[in-house]
Amino acid sequence: MSRAFMFPGQGSQLIGMGQALAATYPSAKAVFDEVDEALGQSLSHLMWHGTQEELTLTENAQPALMAVSLAVIKALESGGFKLADNVAYVAGHSLGEYSALAAAGVFSLADTARLLKIRGQAMQQAVPMGQGSMAAIMGFAFPEIVAIASEAETAGGVCRAANDNAPGQVVVSGSAEAVARACEIAKERGAKRAVELAVSAPFHCPLMQPAAETMAQALADIDMRPPLVPLIANVTAQPSTDAEIIREQLITQVTGVVRWRESVEFLAENSVTELVEIGAGKVLSSLARRINRDLQLDALGDPETIDAFLSHHMNK
Repeated sequence: MSRAFMFPGQGSQLIGMGQALAATYPSAKAVFDEVDEALGQSLSHLMWHGTQEELTLTENAQPALMAVSLAVIKALESGGFKLADNVAYVAGHSLGEYSALAAAGVFSLADTARLLKIRGQAMQQAVPMGQGSMAAIMGFAFPEIVAIASEAETAGGVCRAANDNAPGQVVVSGSAEAVARACEIAKERGAKRAVELAVSAPFHCPLMQPAAETMAQALADIDMRPPLVPLIANVTAQPSTDAEIIREQLITQVTGVVRWRESVEFLAENSVTELVEIGAGKVLSSLARRINRDLQLDALGDPETIDAFLSHHMNK
């Protein structure tokens, strides 16, 4: 049996996430302490005692979600679990790709936290508040949404298929008016649902080009090592093992499509039978269920699930 670890993206954040990990595992608490120090802010206090609104700000949510995922990894390691020996691939949804890379040893924890703070700020600043939007459209295949987005653009603005999440669930991103138009076109053609997402910027579309340029500069100076196990990259849905190629892919990823459906399909077609979601929530597990019902799914985000996983795995 082959296993892959997957790391969640924005939308999984919740006040209190990671608090039980810090209270239970010294190695997990050390992750939150190091992230706080790297950022020069008490992100952990915001995560555990702040408001959901403040936590959801892109520049906070991105490093916070990464910190929870890496706290889970450190808790597993403290129980004797070695990623390189027990995991065939890692993958992460959007910002989760950075969590995956940190877990696989490509970035240091401090560098990952700083990169995600920069990424969050750059994405937030690329488009003025209210001018961009994202919406999830249910009931169409990815090529159909590409065509609908293209049609929505003809009347002005930007609209692109941004996240190919699962069969029948594609997210479009772009100018607020063009995204609204895409939703209307989709509904007229029989979409099950077209729902605007509660995000603060239109991610993964050409409007993010200023953020991509910022990330190119930020990543240029960062020390990167080859991953302990291959990364399934968002922009290719294929394995990456070369640090320099991964650096380029992270820049492309800011404006590029998150090819999540294809990533999970690749894993299933390459002997992976177990997918384990590492960090906050179970968003990726529910998407994986829609992509391939034969995959065994697990989600590790609190001491109970981690201890159960370790006892099952380490006692085999």
